Amino acid sequence: MSQRNTSTQLAKDRPARPRPSERTTRAHASWWDRIRFLVLLAILWVCGLAVVWTTSVHPLGGPFSDAVRIALHDYAWIIWLAVLELVRQLHYLIEEHSPGYYRLWEKKVFGGFASTTGNMDPWVRYRVARAFKAFIILLALSMFLGRIFHTEPVWLGIVEAPGRLVVALPMLLQLAFAFFFIIFQFIGLFWFLSRGGIDVIQPDEIETRFEDVRGQDAARNQLKETLVYLEQPKEIEDKGGQIPKGILLWGPPGTGKTMMAQAMAGETDKPFVAVDPSAFIQMFMGIGPLKVKSLYRKLRRLALRYGGVIVFFDEADSLGSRGAAIQSGVEAAISPWAPVASCNGLSFVSEAGRRVVFDATMPPPVGPHKETIMMGGMMGGGGSGVLQALLSEMSGLDKPRGIVNRIRRVLGMKPKPPLKYRILHIFATNMPEALDPALRRPGRIDREYKVGYPHKQGRRDTFDKYLAEVQSDISPEDVDKLATITPYFSGAMIEDIVKEGLVIAFREGRDTVTYADVVKAKQMKQHGLPDDHEYIERERHSVAVHEACHAVVAYRMRRHAVIDMATIERRGDIGGFVASIPPEDQFVEWRSERETDAMSFLASLAGERLFFEGDHSTGVGGDMRGATAIVTQALAYYAMGDTIASRTVNLASLRAAQPMETGADRALFDSEFGKAVDAKLHEIYERAWDVLEENRAEVLAVAHALETHKTLTGEDVTAVMEGTRGPTVDGRSYKDAGFGQMLENYHTAVVRAHKEHGGVASRIPVPVPPSPVALHADEEEDERDRVQRAALEPGAPPRPDPS
Repeated sequence: MSQRNTSTQLAKDRPARPRPSERTTRAHASWWDRIRFLVLLAILWVCGLAVVWTTSVHPLGGPFSDAVRIALHDYAWIIWLAVLELVRQLHYLIEEHSPGYYRLWEKKVFGGFASTTGNMDPWVRYRVARAFKAFIILLALSMFLGRIFHTEPVWLGIVEAPGRLVVALPMLLQLAFAFFFIIFQFIGLFWFLSRGGIDVIQPDEIETRFEDVRGQDAARNQLKETLVYLEQPKEIEDKGGQIPKGILLWGPPGTGKTMMAQAMAGETDKPFVAVDPSAFIQMFMGIGPLKVKSLYRKLRRLALRYGGVIVFFDEADSLGSRGAAIQSGVEAAISPWAPVASCNGLSFVSEAGRRVVFDATMPPPVGPHKETIMMGGMMGGGGSGVLQALLSEMSGLDKPRGIVNRIRRVLGMKPKPPLKYRILHIFATNMPEALDPALRRPGRIDREYKVGYPHKQGRRDTFDKYLAEVQSDISPEDVDKLATITPYFSGAMIEDIVKEGLVIAFREGRDTVTYADVVKAKQMKQHGLPDDHEYIERERHSVAVHEACHAVVAYRMRRHAVIDMATIERRGDIGGFVASIPPEDQFVEWRSERETDAMSFLASLAGERLFFEGDHSTGVGGDMRGATAIVTQALAYYAMGDTIASRTVNLASLRAAQPMETGADRALFDSEFGKAVDAKLHEIYERAWDVLEENRAEVLAVAHALETHKTLTGEDVTAVMEGTRGPTVDGRSYKDAGFGQMLENYHTAVVRAHKEHGGVASRIPVPVPPSPVALHADEEEDERDRVQRAALEPGAPPRPDPS
């Protein structure tokens, strides 16, 4: 326990690495990075010297000093390149120790050049740069070969090279060369196809840090702790431990899994290797395993050079499975996205008991079973040996490797012990059940972290982060409201609605994002755009009454969810809806909450019959399906009725273990259950009728607000119900008795038009403006609230004495 606390404290105390943009000097280079090009140029010059000595000086009996003199003259370009490399390394050395010199070159010289070329089209700039690099490499190679072959002009050396090679070989070697050339074509083809899809990010090349990850504090702190282990491996290994080899980040899309991996790349001083999800999907069979082996050769080299390496597999479910995940256990049957939480009721049951429970809850097979035969061939696809190769490489890091060990085996000697490759694997997926169990076992994936939807505080922090990137006048109170009305929103969704709010502000000629802009963006992203359909007047009123009944029952009876939005604007086949959100993060649901949800559904049927004299429309069909589904599930699965038996038990599977009555008994059993569901629905329906009858005036008030404004926020619905001012609706007029009678008269006219299938004889009433006294009282109340909020702010001056 103390070791756990110590490691957690180390993770919390670990300072964040500076971002590349925050550096005041250049990162220090290793000695090999400083001399590798000088070594290469020295080797090239020595090769040129050897050519001069063997072809020009030695056959004529000249001294070796003549060969050196000729090489210095003929290969002076290598000397100049070496001088330029020395100047470059001296330039880097000064940048590593002088902040002013570093700022001059990186910010002004190279930064100014980058801003100049930044106006060029990115694709054109990329193609031009690649063509220029290829031209320089080919020109240098050709000039080197031209010096050897003495071609005129000298830059035609690469053209002369194949002919010289063929002429220099004897006949048999020419045949062997042709034979091996054919083999090399296949080798080159497979090598070429096995390239790509793997990006190596060196330290200090990425800006993302752990502080950029918002709303995922638990997973972020665990990754920090793992990072400490990776940076201090010897202390752990000396005590007999080992660093984690693999981490699985799983959760819904957009919750920050990839950003966490990028933050690890930004925080660590180890290389970060990102593997493209489609890297192993190849046309020919066998390319995938070759890519895996190539990847691990690169990982082993990087791990030895830097003392460790991090490899990230995004969308890890694309690696495939060997078939073990096809309904082979309870894990495959229970989805991680189960909407209803429950306890782990199988943990205290024996293995045989778990198998019985699982078989009883599985649906029986439907239709005849057909065996599928898959033909093999050259066309391999994505999963042809990729997973097997990956599992083998992950577990084979400790086996002896290299040509030296092969020679030692041939000589009967014991191979040298393998080197320690500290490779940390990070897998990210939103379908963890699709991963092979062999991949998820300890030793390959040691830790699994769920990256779920952020809680309210996390959503608030995420809004603060993205609102800071734009110009806005959204107060902390409004940010708290936004966090409340966006349950189950991921970080990507929050970023999207903030950026969409900026687009809405630009469309209206503003560059400042407001609370209303973000709310509009949320409604548009969550529910789509309305299609501007215009109802006929009597149908518009009936749709408004329909939605008002939902809203009134939800407002009066439901406490586990609040109204987020009510609208009668049509979106496709949906004529209108009332959307609700939970005011707090709740883990389980209760019987009373389920019944209130069903009552909210049945409010449309009860309301239409109440307000249209027993008649109702086909628009209640979807609500009846919802109410029936809720009640059926509550009675059948969660013991929320008169019986406690769970109907998840599959009668067919139980009958296989013990013969039971079939046919008529099962139909009778289900028929009795159907009667119980219908009786429960009638009971809830009567309760909804009573609520609507008691709040008839509020239903007509909300319906009128929907007809005049088309879309209301939850705060507007509250304003209409309570007679207060809302963001877009002034609900004080609806408490006027005279205006309430006008709404009754208008509704009566609509009912008459509905019966006669004609036009409405009355015009929709106009709200009565509040009296000046009421307006003055509201203004005084708003001023008192403003003064009280100002007094609670930090650093506020003391409030004046009321006397």
